Amino acid sequence: MKNIVILIVSGFFSSRNQIVSSRKAEKTVIYRQRKGCIERYIAQTMGKKEYKYLFGPVPSRRLGRSLGVDIVPMKTCTLDCVYCQLGKTSEKSLERKVCVPLDEVITELKVAIAAGLEADYITISGSGEPTLNSQLGPLIGEIKKITDIPVTILTNSTLLTDPAVRADCSKADVVLPSLDAGDEQTFRKINRPHKNLNFDKIVEGLRTFRKEFSGQIWLEVFFIEDFNTDIEQIRKMKTLIDRIKPDKVQLNTIARPTTEQNIKPVDQEKLLWIAEQLGPNAEVISAVEQGRHIHSFAISAETNRARSIRTTLARFHAVQHI
Repeated sequence: MKNIVILIVSGFFSSRNQIVSSRKAEKTVIYRQRKGCIERYIAQTMGKKEYKYLFGPVPSRRLGRSLGVDIVPMKTCTLDCVYCQLGKTSEKSLERKVCVPLDEVITELKVAIAAGLEADYITISGSGEPTLNSQLGPLIGEIKKITDIPVTILTNSTLLTDPAVRADCSKADVVLPSLDAGDEQTFRKINRPHKNLNFDKIVEGLRTFRKEFSGQIWLEVFFIEDFNTDIEQIRKMKTLIDRIKPDKVQLNTIARPTTEQNIKPVDQEKLLWIAEQLGPNAEVISAVEQGRHIHSFAISAETNRARSIRTTLARFHAVQHI
């Protein structure tokens, strides 16, 4: 009997030891898996640089992989558009001035390029109107010294009445201005401009820029249902577009939530119909290809709300838009 008890006890401890060993082995595997995940996370993030003035590259419906360069403070703009997803304009201004340190922007670009930047365009845009930065021209000049990546500018067109602004924009490879109305009244209803802006003068600024600029002009027209989609507005815009002579006319509508109420997108079928009315160089901007891998640089905690919104959206994003 004693021998039987010893065998039973021995078997119990042997089984217990096996269980303990098995659990230890399982914990070791789990630990190693977790450690591997942590190490992979560190490896993926340690080499990334945080940027204050750059965002992306992000997938753009118009530009492919676009590295944004934000050169104006949050919502410093000449307009206060009803469709803007960044909120109301905090500073509506027509004054050009130095907005950010040029050397810091260039330094960040050099670091991004050294880190293996892959982009189809470097796009000067951001959380306000970039032509308000009086160093726009020198910035483009410096960018072209350090990379062959084409430079684009997103602008609302309002300051193209200024010869200095046109000269700065002429240094870019592609300029993407916008025009959302066919007349002064609709312009004021949609874009809510600075009080000293005049619609006809803006159109003339676009026409003059076309004569002076040998690069590509891709004119964006942003359509909002019940604002600028009636046949009269379409005809007026067609007349203006024929005078401006852009290389492309790109039709856009609301794809993200806006801060204003009752701002409705235009459906695809109607946009296609409008494109037909505006001429053979008009196109509806297509959504960015889903699932396409885009390497994105890390964004610093200092970046403002505009960059945060755009960067969050850009990770499934269809920009629209620095």
